[in-house]
Amino acid sequence: MKKDLKEFKTFPSSTIKEIQRAANEGIYQIRGLGAKRKVPDFDDLVFLGASMSRYPLEGYRETCNTSVILGDRFAKKPIKLDIPITIAGMSFGALGANAKEALGRGASEMGTSTTTGDGGMTQEERGSSKYLVYQLLPSRYGMNPDDLRKADAIEVVVGQGAKPGGGGMLLGQKINKRVAGMRTLPEGIDQRSACRHPDWTGPDDLEIKIQELREITNWEKPIYIKVGAARPYYDTTLAVKAGADVVVLDGMQGGTAATQDVFIEHVGIPTLGALREAVDALKELNMHRKVQLVVSGGIRTGADVAKAMAMGADAVSIGSAAMMALNCNADLYVEDYKKLGTEPGYCHHCHTGKCPVGVATQDPELEKRLNPIEAGKRIKNYLTTLTLELQTLARANGKSDVRNLEPEDLAALTVEAAAMARVPLAGTDWIPGKK
Repeated sequence: MKKDLKEFKTFPSSTIKEIQRAANEGIYQIRGLGAKRKVPDFDDLVFLGASMSRYPLEGYRETCNTSVILGDRFAKKPIKLDIPITIAGMSFGALGANAKEALGRGASEMGTSTTTGDGGMTQEERGSSKYLVYQLLPSRYGMNPDDLRKADAIEVVVGQGAKPGGGGMLLGQKINKRVAGMRTLPEGIDQRSACRHPDWTGPDDLEIKIQELREITNWEKPIYIKVGAARPYYDTTLAVKAGADVVVLDGMQGGTAATQDVFIEHVGIPTLGALREAVDALKELNMHRKVQLVVSGGIRTGADVAKAMAMGADAVSIGSAAMMALNCNADLYVEDYKKLGTEPGYCHHCHTGKCPVGVATQDPELEKRLNPIEAGKRIKNYLTTLTLELQTLARANGKSDVRNLEPEDLAALTVEAAAMARVPLAGTDWIPGKK
């Protein structure tokens, strides 16, 4: 009988359940990770490959460069990475110390960078990271000039893809003595970051702040500006005018340790559309490749990396995917998933501190499940795979450097992706919205 019933379009069963939950509890849902809704993404693009009009490179016998320099606009000591794939900011507090150490180990093995996230710099992360980007957020949690100087770059966070216009959130059950001490806040109490920086309110003030950061660090460190995908054309333009060395753009598929579900699903625009706007802004300012663009939000495979670079990114940053490489949502400790009311592959309970695999937790017993040395090898293996896939696609398109990939190498499979990425719909020369 049930198979003959037709679900309401406006009120499917999931919506009815959420309305009834809200009526019972009187508060919004909080969860981790990123958007669950389907949006146009890199899967909707394909590479054309080389044949007669362009010649492919021969397998592994012809080199394909993957190195990239970030921050050479003004900084005395820009970062030279061996691969254009970096680890995004994930805080100590959101992740445990073992997870932070593992990320540093794996990234260092591959000659790339990791990022602190909110809450300050841990010894484990600094000690294991060859290149460490220090995030400066509105909260100022754990921020001090000494750590700024210890970092290899500074990332001023204006917005995050999962919650543009919103601040960070770390629930009390994850605030142990060490996390509280680093943030100079009480144990066991929910912590919320401000949604805007307390000492500047616009791009003119940001320019002054960047100058202060350069003076504190003797003009050595590259200064990144990270923006959520809200108004990427204008935000990129203003970041460049304020003096940024690097712009980090985080699309709506970007994850988070904890925020309101309504934020994750209904604020921001997809990475695909945001990237196109940011590149347009850089080209209009004649700053494309002079100010590097790092893109994050839903990057999972070497194909995603290659497509982002073909659209004009200089590098990408991965967060949620790196957690998966650490065994987030792995088919382990199934009984613990059941206690959370979920199962492997569906877990978004980062905010609870009860991560079954020991990634997003401060519980010492759960943390023991993540060996930082073994987990670091998993990160290295994952980054190696992404890099090989990236090189394979670049060679197939006749490129000896992955940054030589270009929009002309791409076609779109849907009208929406063609419009957002501004590449032709496959089999046509039509780009929607373009005369």
